[in-house]
Amino acid sequence: MAWTRDQLAERAAKELEDGFYVNLGIGIPTLVANYIPEDMDVTLQSENGMLGMGPFPTEDQVDPDLINAGKQTITELRRTSYFSSADSFAMIRGGHINLSILGAMEISEKGDIANWMIPGKMVKGMGGAMDLVAGVKKVVVVMEHVAKGKDGSESPKLLKGCDLPLTGTRVVDMVITDLGVFTIDKEGDDGMTLIELADGVSVDEIKAKTQAAFKIAV
Repeated sequence: MAWTRDQLAERAAKELEDGFYVNLGIGIPTLVANYIPEDMDVTLQSENGMLGMGPFPTEDQVDPDLINAGKQTITELRRTSYFSSADSFAMIRGGHINLSILGAMEISEKGDIANWMIPGKMVKGMGGAMDLVAGVKKVVVVMEHVAKGKDGSESPKLLKGCDLPLTGTRVVDMVITDLGVFTIDKEGDDGMTLIELADGVSVDEIKAKTQAAFKIAV
Protein backbone atom coordinates (compact mmCIF):
# COMPACT_ATOMS: atom_id res chain seq x y z
CA MET A 1 0.00 0.00 0.00
CA ALA A 2 1.40 3.40 -0.99
CA TRP A 3 2.53 5.82 1.71
CA THR A 4 0.28 8.77 2.54
CA ARG A 5 1.55 12.36 2.48
CA ASP A 6 2.16 12.24 6.22
CA GLN A 7 3.99 8.91 5.96
CA LEU A 8 6.17 10.40 3.22
CA ALA A 9 7.03 13.33 5.48
CA GLU A 10 7.73 10.99 8.39
CA ARG A 11 10.10 8.94 6.22
CA ALA A 12 11.87 12.07 5.00
CA ALA A 13 12.37 13.19 8.61
CA LYS A 14 14.59 10.14 9.13
CA GLU A 15 17.21 11.91 6.99
CA LEU A 16 17.52 14.69 9.59
CA GLU A 17 20.48 14.73 11.98
CA ASP A 18 21.17 16.57 15.22
CA GLY A 19 22.59 20.03 14.56
CA PHE A 20 21.39 20.20 10.94
CA TYR A 21 20.30 23.43 9.25
CA VAL A 22 17.44 22.42 6.94
CA ASN A 23 15.41 24.07 4.20
CA LEU A 24 11.95 22.63 3.49
CA GLY A 25 10.21 23.17 0.15
CA ILE A 26 6.49 23.80 -0.28
CA GLY A 27 3.90 21.01 -0.31
CA ILE A 28 4.68 17.67 1.31
CA PRO A 29 8.16 18.81 2.52
CA THR A 30 6.59 21.36 4.89
CA LEU A 31 4.99 18.43 6.76
CA VAL A 32 8.46 17.15 7.70
CA ALA A 33 8.53 19.79 10.45
CA ASN A 34 5.82 17.81 12.26
CA TYR A 35 8.11 14.77 12.56
CA ILE A 36 11.33 16.25 13.93
CA PRO A 37 12.16 14.19 17.06
CA GLU A 38 11.79 16.17 20.29
CA ASP A 39 15.31 15.29 21.38
CA MET A 40 16.85 16.43 18.08
CA ASP A 41 18.15 19.97 17.51
CA VAL A 42 17.27 20.95 13.93
CA THR A 43 17.11 24.55 12.71
CA LEU A 44 14.75 25.34 9.82
CA GLN A 45 15.78 28.03 7.33
CA SER A 46 13.60 29.89 4.84
CA GLU A 47 14.69 31.73 1.67
CA ASN A 48 12.66 34.80 2.59
CA GLY A 49 14.94 35.57 5.53
CA MET A 50 14.14 33.51 8.61
CA LEU A 51 16.31 31.12 10.61
CA GLY A 52 14.70 29.04 13.32
CA MET A 53 11.09 28.52 12.24
CA GLY A 54 8.54 27.24 14.71
CA PRO A 55 5.54 24.99 14.00
CA PHE A 56 2.41 26.06 12.14
CA PRO A 57 0.26 28.36 14.32
CA THR A 58 -3.09 27.72 15.93
CA GLU A 59 -5.83 30.24 15.09
CA ASP A 60 -5.01 32.49 18.04
CA GLN A 61 -1.28 32.46 17.13
CA VAL A 62 -1.57 33.55 13.49
CA ASP A 63 0.62 36.54 12.61
CA PRO A 64 0.32 37.47 8.90
CA ASP A 65 3.83 38.95 8.99
CA LEU A 66 5.38 35.58 9.87
CA ILE A 67 5.44 33.45 6.73
CA ASN A 68 7.72 30.90 5.13
CA ALA A 69 8.86 30.93 1.50
CA GLY A 70 5.63 29.17 0.50
CA LYS A 71 3.51 32.02 1.97
CA GLN A 72 2.27 29.82 4.82
CA THR A 73 1.92 31.37 8.25
CA ILE A 74 4.37 30.02 10.83
CA THR A 75 5.52 30.79 14.37
CA GLU A 76 8.82 31.99 15.77
CA LEU A 77 11.06 30.51 18.46
CA ARG A 78 13.08 32.22 21.17
CA ARG A 79 16.17 31.76 18.99
CA THR A 80 14.57 32.90 15.72
CA SER A 81 16.50 35.48 13.71
CA TYR A 82 15.46 37.61 10.73
CA PHE A 83 17.50 39.05 7.88
CA SER A 84 17.24 40.02 4.22
CA SER A 85 16.57 37.44 1.53
CA ALA A 86 20.00 38.32 0.14
CA ASP A 87 21.61 37.09 3.36
CA SER A 88 19.38 34.02 3.30
CA PHE A 89 20.53 33.11 -0.21
CA ALA A 90 24.12 33.76 0.82
CA MET A 91 23.69 31.02 3.44
CA ILE A 92 22.38 28.67 0.75
CA ARG A 93 24.95 29.55 -1.92
CA GLY A 94 27.75 29.42 0.62
CA GLY A 95 27.04 25.78 1.46
CA HIS A 96 25.87 26.45 5.02
CA ILE A 97 22.61 24.49 4.75
CA ASN A 98 23.02 20.77 5.45
CA LEU A 99 19.86 19.43 3.87
CA SER A 100 17.09 20.55 1.55
CA ILE A 101 13.87 18.56 1.16
CA LEU A 102 12.02 19.49 -2.03
CA GLY A 103 9.16 18.40 -4.23
CA ALA A 104 9.59 17.67 -7.94
CA MET A 105 7.72 17.01 -11.16
CA GLU A 106 10.45 14.87 -12.74
CA ILE A 107 13.72 13.22 -11.65
CA SER A 108 16.23 11.52 -13.94
CA GLU A 109 18.23 8.41 -13.11
CA LYS A 110 21.37 10.59 -12.98
CA GLY A 111 19.96 12.96 -10.36
CA ASP A 112 18.64 15.74 -12.61
CA ILE A 113 15.57 17.54 -11.27
CA ALA A 114 12.74 19.48 -12.91
CA ASN A 115 10.49 21.25 -10.43
CA TRP A 116 10.02 24.89 -11.34
CA MET A 117 7.82 25.16 -14.44
CA ILE A 118 5.63 23.44 -17.03
CA PRO A 119 5.85 25.17 -20.44
CA GLY A 120 2.62 26.93 -21.33
CA LYS A 121 1.46 27.28 -17.75
CA MET A 122 1.70 30.46 -15.69
CA VAL A 123 4.74 30.62 -13.39
CA LYS A 124 4.47 32.93 -10.38
CA GLY A 125 8.21 32.64 -9.78
CA MET A 126 10.92 30.03 -9.79
CA GLY A 127 11.52 30.44 -6.06
CA GLY A 128 14.81 29.35 -4.55
CA ALA A 129 14.96 25.81 -5.94
CA MET A 130 17.85 26.46 -8.35
CA ASP A 131 19.99 27.92 -5.59
CA LEU A 132 19.00 25.17 -3.16
CA VAL A 133 19.94 22.26 -5.42
CA ALA A 134 23.24 23.93 -6.32
CA GLY A 135 24.31 25.10 -2.86
CA VAL A 136 22.93 22.68 -0.27
CA LYS A 137 25.07 19.74 0.87
CA LYS A 138 22.34 17.08 0.49
CA VAL A 139 19.15 17.20 -1.59
CA VAL A 140 16.22 14.88 -0.85
CA VAL A 141 13.15 14.90 -3.10
CA VAL A 142 9.73 13.87 -1.75
CA MET A 143 6.99 13.25 -4.31
CA GLU A 144 4.34 10.91 -5.65
CA HIS A 145 5.79 8.15 -7.83
CA VAL A 146 3.62 8.90 -10.88
CA ALA A 147 1.88 11.93 -12.36
CA LYS A 148 -1.88 11.49 -12.64
CA GLY A 149 -3.84 12.97 -15.55
CA LYS A 150 -7.37 14.33 -15.40
CA ASP A 151 -8.52 11.24 -17.30
CA GLY A 152 -7.08 8.96 -14.61
CA SER A 153 -4.00 8.03 -16.62
CA GLU A 154 -0.59 7.70 -14.95
CA SER A 155 2.85 8.62 -16.25
CA PRO A 156 6.28 8.00 -14.67
CA LYS A 157 8.08 10.80 -12.83
CA LEU A 158 11.33 8.85 -12.45
CA LEU A 159 12.75 9.04 -15.97
CA LYS A 160 15.84 8.22 -18.00
CA GLY A 161 16.01 11.94 -18.78
CA CYS A 162 13.74 14.81 -17.73
CA ASP A 163 11.42 16.28 -20.37
CA LEU A 164 10.58 19.48 -18.47
CA PRO A 165 12.99 22.44 -18.07
CA LEU A 166 15.68 21.49 -15.57
CA THR A 167 16.20 23.05 -12.16
CA GLY A 168 19.60 21.38 -11.77
CA THR A 169 21.72 18.55 -13.18
CA ARG A 170 23.18 15.71 -11.08
CA VAL A 171 22.10 17.30 -7.80
CA VAL A 172 19.60 14.88 -6.17
CA ASP A 173 20.94 12.46 -3.53
CA MET A 174 17.72 10.67 -2.58
CA VAL A 175 14.13 10.34 -3.84
CA ILE A 176 11.33 9.30 -1.50
CA THR A 177 8.09 8.45 -3.30
CA ASP A 178 4.84 7.00 -2.05
CA LEU A 179 6.10 3.59 -3.26
CA GLY A 180 9.69 3.50 -2.02
CA VAL A 181 13.07 5.12 -1.45
CA PHE A 182 15.88 5.52 -3.99
CA THR A 183 19.44 6.76 -3.62
CA ILE A 184 21.22 8.34 -6.60
CA ASP A 185 24.94 8.29 -7.37
CA LYS A 186 25.02 11.84 -8.72
CA GLU A 187 28.83 11.95 -8.87
CA GLY A 188 29.44 8.61 -10.62
CA ASP A 189 27.83 6.10 -12.95
CA ASP A 190 26.00 3.83 -10.49
CA GLY A 191 22.73 5.66 -11.12
CA MET A 192 19.62 4.99 -9.07
CA THR A 193 19.22 2.27 -6.43
CA LEU A 194 15.99 1.16 -4.73
CA ILE A 195 16.79 0.79 -1.03
CA GLU A 196 13.35 0.61 0.62
CA LEU A 197 9.79 -0.35 -0.24
CA ALA A 198 6.58 1.10 1.16
CA ASP A 199 4.53 -1.46 3.08
CA GLY A 200 2.70 -3.77 0.70
CA VAL A 201 4.44 -2.45 -2.42
CA SER A 202 6.30 -4.90 -4.66
CA VAL A 203 9.38 -4.40 -6.79
CA ASP A 204 7.31 -5.40 -9.83
CA GLU A 205 4.85 -2.56 -9.17
CA ILE A 206 7.71 -0.07 -8.96
CA LYS A 207 9.26 -1.41 -12.18
CA ALA A 208 5.93 -1.01 -13.97
CA LYS A 209 5.67 2.63 -12.91
CA THR A 210 9.31 3.68 -13.40
CA GLN A 211 11.03 4.59 -16.66
CA ALA A 212 14.43 5.17 -15.09
CA ALA A 213 16.84 2.27 -14.80
CA PHE A 214 17.60 1.29 -11.19
CA LYS A 215 19.41 -1.32 -9.15
CA ILE A 216 17.74 -3.12 -6.25
CA ALA A 217 19.28 -3.21 -2.78
CA VAL A 218 16.18 -4.19 -0.79
